[in-house]
Amino acid sequence: MTDVHIHIERGPYTKEWINKFVNQAVNMGMDEIYLLEHSHRFVEFTPMYASVCEYSDYQRNWYKNKSKGNLSIKDFQALITEMRNIEFPVKIKWGLEVCYFPEYETLIHDILHSFHFDFAVGSIHWVEGFGFDHKAEFWRDVDSEQIYCQYYNLMLRLVKSSLFSGLAHPDSIKCFHHYSVNDLTATYNLLADELNSHHMYAEQSGGLALNYGFEELGMNKTMLNVFKSKNVEIRFASDAHKPEDVGANIAELQAVLQA
Repeated sequence: MTDVHIHIERGPYTKEWINKFVNQAVNMGMDEIYLLEHSHRFVEFTPMYASVCEYSDYQRNWYKNKSKGNLSIKDFQALITEMRNIEFPVKIKWGLEVCYFPEYETLIHDILHSFHFDFAVGSIHWVEGFGFDHKAEFWRDVDSEQIYCQYYNLMLRLVKSSLFSGLAHPDSIKCFHHYSVNDLTATYNLLADELNSHHMYAEQSGGLALNYGFEELGMNKTMLNVFKSKNVEIRFASDAHKPEDVGANIAELQAVLQA
């Protein structure tokens, strides 16, 4: 089994820290793990988050906290180079989860091509500066229908950019139980076609269940059925942010896909 989305952000760049993820992977019966970092951690990506910081004081403080320490992408690259010379009992792939902002495609391209990453997943966490997955109360004055429309328009642009090998948690916008009143089947079909055209996989992610206590595991059924019918490549992701969560829900996510 493979877990394709594991964040290492809460510890130091050392073999000892990476071993914690590896040991849990072994305990969970994983053969392969994808270790990554969020783009917001690195100073090289700072320009992308201007709209995020301008949106509210809360988001500005959130970003300052997440990016503190002036961590460079070169530090992460050095860790990867060092770890690639060590033999672990599971296969490790190294990459990035990059927040997609269409106006910064050149910056994203240049960083992703500055080093041999094994993979890069694109994600939508911000819609016109709004961090929809932070707190439920932030949705009070938001037009849910407009946010949904913008969210999937951004996602289609993300896939068409050809910047990424995978699409992270493709319906995480449901995190606080806000839904579109419209039938999104046509949108999901367009997304599936673009994923196939650009040879990208989509994550069947347990992140909302793990990190938000969300009751539905993985994609909504309509999206999943469309992706299955279109033969989109689907990989399984815990969205773990600590070693003890490596492999969480992977077997269950596979079962949902096969049901």
